[in-house]
Amino acid sequence: MTHHSLHGGDPSVLRRLNSAATLRALRDGGEGTLSGLAGRVGLSRPTTEGVLAELIDRGLVAEDAPRPGAGLGRPARRYRFRAEAGHALGIDIDAHRVRLVVADLTGGVAGGHRADLDVQAPPGERIAGVRAAVKACLAAAGVERRSLWAVAAGTPGVVAPDGTVTSCTVVPGWEGVHLARELGRSFSCPVLVENDANLAAMAERWRGAARDVDDVVCVHAGLHTGTGALIGGRLHRGRWGAAGEIGMLPEMGLRDTTAALITGTDAGPEAASAALAELTSAARNMPCGDVPAGGGSAGSARPALDHAGRVLEAAGWGAAEARAVVERLAARMARGVAAMALALDPEMIVVGGPLVRAGDLLVSELRRRVEPLCLSPVRIVASELGDESVGLGAVRLALDRIDEDLFRVDRPSDPSAKG
Repeated sequence: MTHHSLHGGDPSVLRRLNSAATLRALRDGGEGTLSGLAGRVGLSRPTTEGVLAELIDRGLVAEDAPRPGAGLGRPARRYRFRAEAGHALGIDIDAHRVRLVVADLTGGVAGGHRADLDVQAPPGERIAGVRAAVKACLAAAGVERRSLWAVAAGTPGVVAPDGTVTSCTVVPGWEGVHLARELGRSFSCPVLVENDANLAAMAERWRGAARDVDDVVCVHAGLHTGTGALIGGRLHRGRWGAAGEIGMLPEMGLRDTTAALITGTDAGPEAASAALAELTSAARNMPCGDVPAGGGSAGSARPALDHAGRVLEAAGWGAAEARAVVERLAARMARGVAAMALALDPEMIVVGGPLVRAGDLLVSELRRRVEPLCLSPVRIVASELGDESVGLGAVRLALDRIDEDLFRVDRPSDPSAKG
């Protein structure tokens, strides 16, 4: 990475350097006075004053009312980063629902929304459902669409660098959908798409159990179990976005996770299909009042996860049969989780997703079975973010994209002008 000095060189580059440094000092270090900011950034007071005037004109900085002081003279002017100047939107699209989180430029959550989706809906209908959920989310949060500076979405499956879903066994018809382009039709800002387990890993390091841990593996347990990894604090995607997809190998024990739980065995594909078909049939025959919100058939995903949730709750209450089922599932999953640990040697493994609750039996059983297989110490903990991890990780990805524009110095850029 090229190191830029704050002094000398091309005047236009120097102005952008000074502007980026001052803006970062306000965003990361909180409000400050003119003299205080000049000292923090290492600029003269007149230069800092000029930079602040430019940032105020761009809508990125505001001058707050002076604080009355005990001393003589006029109180010092104070400046702050305008976190409300723009927003990031995170979208979590799964087989049976969509969750959204909208946040300001410091990551402060401004609102959220969730809606059911029909598992069997074709991609066009699913994307239309996502668009309707976005509209509802922004309206509830009081955020205008033109205030969005970046959008990121998480989805099951392998996602290519251009935002195309190249492989997906969870969402029918999803494979081959250029999701970034399809969603991008609704926004005038950059739209990014990433694998859900990868985003969960980013969220855990940002605001979850792995805060500031540089080497972490996130195990996202749902219909199948996916894994995402951060190495040196950075998401590891691999060349085509397929890093961590060891669950593709049946012997790793990470496929059909929910089916294995609800059948109580190390279910093969036929047993899994039979179990899910039975649950689907039961769901379709429910009275109208019991159909999940949103109407229509929810396919096999929703009833399967609901059934799995009841098994996990029973295990938490101490039901012997349910505990035995969860223990068998942990033994099955341990192979794949240990393989990731041996391949990457992480400091921490965070276990999350729809099948995990903080402190539950599945996490403790995985800890008991995986740790002896590792060659170095590794902490295995439950997610602290629950079902919000993918949405929050999407927000973090969008904020990182915004930062690229906000603090770049190689050419002029003003994300606040988008929309």
